[in-house]
Amino acid sequence: MMEKEKEGERNGPTSCDADISVLPEECISNIVSLTSPKDACTACAVSPIFRAAAESNVVWDRFLPSDYHAIISRSSTSLDSLNFSSKKQLYLSLSDNPILIDGNKKSFFLDKLSGKKCYLLSARDLSIAAGHNNMHWLWFSLAESRFRKVAELHHVRLFDICGKMNTSMLSPKTNYAAYLVYKLRRNSHGFHRFPPMASVGTTGGVEDCKQTVWLSRPKREPRKQHPSLPKWRKDGWFESKLGEYFNEGGENDELQIRLMEVEAGTVKSGLIVEGIEIRPTKG
Repeated sequence: MMEKEKEGERNGPTSCDADISVLPEECISNIVSLTSPKDACTACAVSPIFRAAAESNVVWDRFLPSDYHAIISRSSTSLDSLNFSSKKQLYLSLSDNPILIDGNKKSFFLDKLSGKKCYLLSARDLSIAAGHNNMHWLWFSLAESRFRKVAELHHVRLFDICGKMNTSMLSPKTNYAAYLVYKLRRNSHGFHRFPPMASVGTTGGVEDCKQTVWLSRPKREPRKQHPSLPKWRKDGWFESKLGEYFNEGGENDELQIRLMEVEAGTVKSGLIVEGIEIRPTKG
């Protein structure tokens, strides 16, 4: 037995040790396309043939959402005007540079690591109680917003914001989280003692998630890290997590994301809302 093993070592690698790089480039591309965008980028460092295969349109076309043509058609920017030489460039652009769709009321982008679809619903795309009353909410332009207008809470006692979207717009078999994207004025009022409650779920169904949301840091930090404590974003805004929702796919339900505080009766002001972002959870 030992002699056969030594003989095998002298004769070179066995069939089980075959070098995958000897396969045709198209075959390697098909294999890489079954992994993830992150794995495809890693494969580029293996060898020149792996790099060519991993950067091919075959691979990155599968990483793009199957309906990306339809999504881009909802933007004022056409696919032809984007003028990308490869599907990888298009993928990276949609990851790093969100596009406005649906009359510039939504922003669409891809999660860079997974290719899952992400959205930011603008304040104009939300249902805001008393939102059209200038005594309660003000609408104005802000340089750091990707949208034309943001909403600032001026004076309300009944605080109620709701965003809705069809679950068919989301990637299937994906766990999503929803976040309020906002700023607080230094003289903001009403959110410190009585934080609002968020709920995330499909309309007419059981709510998947319901939790208290802190829009400002509480004076006494919770003993355990609260999932909805505000976090600073690279785009100059804050975000607070509203909840999670697992999108099975195949259904035609309406996802409803709501943030409200209507019981305390205290005056609330100083909140600037850019929108509600829906993106895949990590891990």
